[in-house]
Amino acid sequence: MTEHGSGLWGLITIIGPILLALALVWAIAHNRRSRAEKERSERAVRQQHEEQRRREGVG
Repeated sequence: MTEHGSGLWGLITIIGPILLALALVWAIAHNRRSRAEKERSERAVRQQHEEQRRREGVG
């Protein structure tokens, strides 16, 4: 490989994992839900389950 090509490959080898790490950090940061959101979601699921049990006559 030419000297220019191996320099480019070295640059890609260094920058690639950095970009991947930044993308993962961004995705994790934007996927987090607050405690209030989690509690609201859990409450809604419990209510739906209770309504379904009442309709089916179970419990």
